[in-house]
Amino acid sequence: MPRWKELPAELPPPARQLIVRLRGLKDRSGLSSRQLAARTGYSAKSWQRYLNGRSLPPQEAVAAMSRVCGEDPVRLLALHEIATEHRLEGRQPAARALESRPAAPAQVAGERQPYGRHLRAALTAAAVVTVLSVSAALLLAVRLTEARTQLAQQRDATAATAPATVSATLVPVIYTCRLERQDGRWHAGLSPAAEVLLSNTQVGLEVAEAQCLLRRAGSVPGDIDGVFGPKTRRAVEHLQKRNGLIVNGVIDPPTWNALRQADPT
Repeated sequence: MPRWKELPAELPPPARQLIVRLRGLKDRSGLSSRQLAARTGYSAKSWQRYLNGRSLPPQEAVAAMSRVCGEDPVRLLALHEIATEHRLEGRQPAARALESRPAAPAQVAGERQPYGRHLRAALTAAAVVTVLSVSAALLLAVRLTEARTQLAQQRDATAATAPATVSATLVPVIYTCRLERQDGRWHAGLSPAAEVLLSNTQVGLEVAEAQCLLRRAGSVPGDIDGVFGPKTRRAVEHLQKRNGLIVNGVIDPPTWNALRQADPT
């Protein structure tokens, strides 16, 4: 494990925290600076500057290092945003203080002007504005990180449970319906689904099961191909209308129940 140089004392806390985490990623990966450069597209000298705190790495470099080291980039990119905003805020107070500094009033003969008091008041106001701005930026960045993490978790959960959708790579398949009645409920032998929501463009065994049951119930969905298309939607709407359900063309739990219990007409 390399012995890292001590980071500059003037390095702001957000940038220091980002660099410490990047150093940890590099240590765990076991990659040398040359290997890291070859895999990320940033030179070894650039990584030395970034990891020694001499310059803030660009957002693309942080994302590339996260990808190479197998780390989720969301938190590191959020921390990079905080460090960038903190750096920009640090450059602006002096300019804002000069802009907000009032014009010096004309000197009246024999009258002493309290320049020192006015200057101290302007500097104090500029410092307060800077502190408030940095605090608001930090709070916003933390909330942004939390929101991104929640969205990522929800996206992963949805991808794991939702039926697939139609794509150009799908190969047409015709399924065989093996209808049988168990405990007063019909099954086609393709899926036991009873709660899964199905609608346009979705594909899979759940759709094929519903198509078999629609055909058995007298609402013809077209081919039993496991693809929820216009014909399947019209068959669903016909079944819903016939059974007094909400006609929306979506196979929801009430529609599943009607399919499992329906008698042919």
